[in-house]
Amino acid sequence: MSDAPTLHIRGNVLLDDDRELGDLWVRGGRVSLTRPSAQGAGMRVIEGWALPGLVDAHCHIGLAAEGAVPHDVAARQAVADRDSGVLVVRDAGSPSDTRWVQARGDLPRLIRAGTHLALARRYLRNFARELDDPAELPAAVREEALRGDGWVKLVGDWIDRSLPEGGDLTPLWPGDVLARAVAAAHAEAARVTVHTFATETVDALLDAGVDGIEHGTGMTAEQISRAAEAGVAVTPTLLQVAQFEAIAAQAEPRYPVFAKRMRHLHARRYQQVRDFYDAGVRLLVGTDAGGTIGHGRIADECAELVAAGVPAAEVVAMASWRARSFLGLGAVVEGSSADLVVYPEDPRENIDVLRYPTAIVLRGELY
Repeated sequence: MSDAPTLHIRGNVLLDDDRELGDLWVRGGRVSLTRPSAQGAGMRVIEGWALPGLVDAHCHIGLAAEGAVPHDVAARQAVADRDSGVLVVRDAGSPSDTRWVQARGDLPRLIRAGTHLALARRYLRNFARELDDPAELPAAVREEALRGDGWVKLVGDWIDRSLPEGGDLTPLWPGDVLARAVAAAHAEAARVTVHTFATETVDALLDAGVDGIEHGTGMTAEQISRAAEAGVAVTPTLLQVAQFEAIAAQAEPRYPVFAKRMRHLHARRYQQVRDFYDAGVRLLVGTDAGGTIGHGRIADECAELVAAGVPAAEVVAMASWRARSFLGLGAVVEGSSADLVVYPEDPRENIDVLRYPTAIVLRGELY
């Protein structure tokens, strides 16, 4: 039990879509919704707008542009996430074994997906577990499901440089293999989420029964509708998609077809997110931190979603209590672990407030 002083969070406490309180207390690392019978002199009062800690649903602790990083670097990544208000990270694949993060009380809660699964020479070097034959995927998915915390991450498509027209995005896995792989994950009580940029990849993913889609930049209106009906969660990662123009410029001399596609996806990125939202797709907020994007940028990702046309109040809910519910962490109730972020104003009115947390409470400890 934490020996930290009791905290009194006073003002507006947003617990979920339907519950808003005026006060909340933190005692022994736990939430209390009941006013203490005696408020001691050691109680610290924090005023503002409080909500359950933010969730970065697409984040890579333990990964940088060159691949796996040492523990001290991964710890700094996690601290940057925590200090941005992110108290839960859904790992979206890491070549590092990051189970040690879960033993650190000062770092965000980490829900791991094991290592990305890709085909050999069809993804970024040093990022993924690479398979030589697509037929190996179901067995590999089962292994990663057993190593992770209920999630498996697949790479669904990537540039194929061997194409005669000069290279373009193509799917990595046949549909029947995907179906067996998803079934293997589900048999181990794990869910599957898939990186995809290309339109051509998505129908087979939906047919296979995947649980999540990362990026989803190429999804058509019909595919978006299917995802909404099936309850498939989509993480748009607008910070990552913002880089597509630069990727296209670099690729254009050798891969003009690929460059043209990436420019098209970049140009319509906001419309794509509006289409997701309007269709009722379950949206998650993820920065894609790790690789080429720095950690601690959840407020930037939220601002991008608002710029795309999603109401700020919806983005706050997506980044907080709705994501926690989707990941199985449950609602904030009496006795819940105290994982809260406090802001000076209501972020539902002004999303930029997420850049300026006044207090971060993780497992009852104040940061």
